[in-house]
Amino acid sequence: MAARLKEVYKNEAFKSLLDKFKYKNVNEVPKIEKITINMGLGDAKDNAKMMETAVEELALISGQRPVVTKARKSIANFKVRAGMPVGAKVTLRGDNMYVFADKFFNIVLPRVRDFRGVSKNSFDGRGNYSVGLKEQSIFPEIVYDKVDKIKGMNIIFTTTAKTDEEAAELLSLLGMPFEK
Repeated sequence: MAARLKEVYKNEAFKSLLDKFKYKNVNEVPKIEKITINMGLGDAKDNAKMMETAVEELALISGQRPVVTKARKSIANFKVRAGMPVGAKVTLRGDNMYVFADKFFNIVLPRVRDFRGVSKNSFDGRGNYSVGLKEQSIFPEIVYDKVDKIKGMNIIFTTTAKTDEEAAELLSLLGMPFEK
């Protein structure tokens, strides 16, 4: 599958950002650097099968094999020891990143129940955007009948923008549906 969103960035968004913010150098124009998908699985310490299914589902969603994240510290209250698997994450770059972003903006987000757009308050002050999803079943690759437990995930869009305003403009030009 070709990275359609990459062409949209090159042909439309790049020129629009250059005109709007009056950059002196073309290298100042913001772009998406990477997309990180993180799935925290606190219950996986008791159930190894859950970790396997989460890794498989994250691989289907992203098109790339995830890395299993392990606990750095032991926490007695949560019955977690250092080195126990507690989640999975994937970092997407290049064409895989653009294909995932296109699918996320145009297919996945409209499938969220009572969806009115994503909040503009989730920027971190440095031009990065974070969105949380409550369930993985809104992705078209996931077969709902095979889902054993609903798992949420965080998706972080890391951009080269210096301000949140520039990053919001970049993401909206690429198709991110923000609230009105």
